[in-house]
Amino acid sequence: MRYVPTIDLTKDTFTATISGNDMVLIDFWAAWCGPCRSFAPTFEAASERNPDMVFAKVDTEAESELAGYFGIRSIPTLMVFRDKVILYSQAGALPPSSLDELITRVREVDMEDVHRRIAEQDTQDRAAE
Repeated sequence: MRYVPTIDLTKDTFTATISGNDMVLIDFWAAWCGPCRSFAPTFEAASERNPDMVFAKVDTEAESELAGYFGIRSIPTLMVFRDKVILYSQAGALPPSSLDELITRVREVDMEDVHRRIAEQDTQDRAAE
């Protein structure tokens, strides 16, 4: 599989990126943020080790609407989508071993079970209305 470098994500490319890929890791960051700059090489190295996943960055200064939509209050914030479902969203830079562990856990999630639970919750929500 050919390595694709970390991509810049915008409000215009967000939906297509999430819909068109099985697994997407997103780093919400800003140029002025020291922890963001420190985390960048870890994120980039993980992208090189996992070419089957999309690694994307959202500049919260340039894409404040997108950051606001997801309620990003602290940066860096890492968000992981799999099959269009958010499986992880947390502020803070992760050390390389923790990021690798997170990626392993995301790969192991039974997405059929996740989608079944989401469908059940949707049914319950509609019944409660």
